[in-house]
Amino acid sequence: MKEVMIPEEITYVAAFLTFRCSYRCSYCINRHNTLKQRDEMSPKDWIEGLNRLALKKDLMLPITFQGGEPSAYTGFIEIIQNLRKDFYIDMLTNLFFDIEQFMKEIPPDRLQRDVPYASIRASYHPEFSDTDTLLEKIVSMQDHGYSIGLFAVDHPDINLDPIRNKSKSLGVDFRTKELLGMHNGELYGQYAYANAVNGGELKAVDCKTTELLIAPDGCIHRCHRDLYQGENSVGHILDEDLSITFPFRECSRYGECNPCDIKIKNNRFQQFGHCSVIIRDNHGIAYPKSR
Repeated sequence: MKEVMIPEEITYVAAFLTFRCSYRCSYCINRHNTLKQRDEMSPKDWIEGLNRLALKKDLMLPITFQGGEPSAYTGFIEIIQNLRKDFYIDMLTNLFFDIEQFMKEIPPDRLQRDVPYASIRASYHPEFSDTDTLLEKIVSMQDHGYSIGLFAVDHPDINLDPIRNKSKSLGVDFRTKELLGMHNGELYGQYAYANAVNGGELKAVDCKTTELLIAPDGCIHRCHRDLYQGENSVGHILDEDLSITFPFRECSRYGECNPCDIKIKNNRFQQFGHCSVIIRDNHGIAYPKSR
């Protein structure tokens, strides 16, 4: 298949291998609105589709495997093994898989970049995670040279001090992420646009995104809201004539945005203040941002 050029403005390439997960956390952001399960492409199709992406290595832009839980997809190791060697690879995972088998199949330098955070970002979910087992796996992978750290949602009902302190004592890089969305009637998270999440009345806007989001079935979506609800695909990773562009596109669903799209966050170089979308009204005027 022909190579697909990726615009330099892109900030993130996410391959959602599956929406299935071994956990069902109460605060899972995938379920902010409606999560529509999707058909899943074969490893062969994932390999063919991803390998045609022309990613400039000097941009330090990885392909990030996630879900759901990417390891719930049977062929995730096969895909990593067969991606082009000039690609950077990241992975978001709850580490609910056989790390010994993983380490036999995937060498540490396959998931390495010179950036200030780990390439394998393990997640702690207190409703399901066994703390000791999770930390043992992380320490073992660290000792074998893998770039791995531990992340947890900073939930107001969860005391993270015990795992934070234990991680520090073991030399594990532990970081927190904001809780996003509604909890006990209160909206959590810092957002770039007012009333974009749970805003009540829906509005029509023009929206420009900077993230390439690929669903389990290979469909490409402009935002997480469309990705999770299975709507408004803008192409397919296996389309022969695929052209990836990031123009302003009309959207009538402003007000039910997924928090992942309009939150204020760190960019891939850990600089705070980034938002993955630019929103304007239908007259081309920048939409009001939160203050």
